[in-house]
Amino acid sequence: MSGQNPVTTGKNTPETGSEPPSAEGLAAAAKTAGKSGPPPVHLWNPPFCGDLDMRIARDGTWFYLGTPIGRFELVRLFSSILKLEDGKYYLVTPVEKVGITVDDAPFVAVDFEATGEAAEQDLCFETHVGDKIVAGPEHPIRVLRDSETGEPSPYVMVRSGLEALIDRKSFYRLVDLGAHQDGWFGLWSGGAFFGVIPSAELADAST
Repeated sequence: MSGQNPVTTGKNTPETGSEPPSAEGLAAAAKTAGKSGPPPVHLWNPPFCGDLDMRIARDGTWFYLGTPIGRFELVRLFSSILKLEDGKYYLVTPVEKVGITVDDAPFVAVDFEATGEAAEQDLCFETHVGDKIVAGPEHPIRVLRDSETGEPSPYVMVRSGLEALIDRKSFYRLVDLGAHQDGWFGLWSGGAFFGVIPSAELADAST
C-alpha cells in the first residue's frame, strides 16, 4: 500500500489481528533497557505479539521488510534483545515479544585472538556486532559436517543458546592451532577440548 511506513509495518498477530510492535518501537525499548548495561533478556517473559518481517541471513546481515539494515548501531541494538525459545528466535522487551527468522546462527564470528598454548590456550572470538567471548565450558565450540559433502560448519556459543557461525577465514586459522586428544583432532580453549573431527578420519583425508 502506498504511503506505508516501512519501519512500522509487521504481520498481524493470530490472537488479536492487530499488528505486532514496530521495529522502531522495539529499538527504542531496547535502548532504554540497555542504558545501565546489557539488557537482562533472560529475566523477561512477555506475551507473544506476533511475527515481524525481520530476518538474519547466514552471513549475519539483518533484513527488515526485505531490505538490509545498514546501521550498525541498530543491528547491535536488536542483537542485544535476541532470545531463543524452543528453537525459535525472538526479539524481546520487558513487555513484548516478536518472532523473527534466522537462516542459520544469529551471530557470525569474524575474528579471534589466540593466547597461550596447548591445554593453556584461550580463543577469544569477536562477532560481527562486537561481542567478545572466550571459548570454554560456558561458550563451547561445535562443528557440524554436511552428511553429503563433509563441509564443516563451526559454531561458538555466545550466550543463552545463541551461537555464532565461525567464518571460513577464521576456521582455517583455527585448524592451524588444532591438536589431537583422545582420538579427536580439535581445539583447546578455556581449559576445555572441543573435538572437530575424529583423528582417523583426518588421517584418511590426508592420504
